[in-house]
Amino acid sequence: MKKLVLFIPLVVVLGMGVFLYKGLFLNPQQLDSALEGKPIPAFQLEVLEKSGETVTNETLKGKVGLLNVWATWCPSCKYEHPFLMTLARKNILPIYGINYRDDRPLAIRELSREGNPYAINIYDHDGRLGLDLGVYGAPESFLIDHKGIIRYRYAGPIDSRVWKETLYPMVQQLQAEAAKDGAS
Repeated sequence: MKKLVLFIPLVVVLGMGVFLYKGLFLNPQQLDSALEGKPIPAFQLEVLEKSGETVTNETLKGKVGLLNVWATWCPSCKYEHPFLMTLARKNILPIYGINYRDDRPLAIRELSREGNPYAINIYDHDGRLGLDLGVYGAPESFLIDHKGIIRYRYAGPIDSRVWKETLYPMVQQLQAEAAKDGAS
């Protein structure tokens, strides 16, 4: 019996090794989202730039949109920002920002310095909305349809390749569906 007990650590280490080995082949941009096909979680939070003015999940309905989680402490968000500015200028769809666990004055200052691509910027100081969305970290983006349903989740910075190959074809499809429903 004592010799059998000696093999327990070996079994545990082998099990952990198999688990970690499988993780090496996962794509972090393709995270499963339990919310795909479901409405944006209900929330009522302040607008980043206007303390006291609130926005809710209902505000994001009506158009196909991109919900983008960002923060000033996030280096990948800084990489992504110029492309979001370009996308906003093209006016293909509204981009809604979620300023995630950030310092409000710092975030406002960065947007005034670098430009603001967001039609609405939600201030999620304590990260509650991010938690409800299942956010692992910033940046993450969610494509939402005109009914406020999450259709796709993308983890990582969006650039022209990701936009052209992955997101834009989905946006076109969602906008066509919205047009059939009589929405914009």
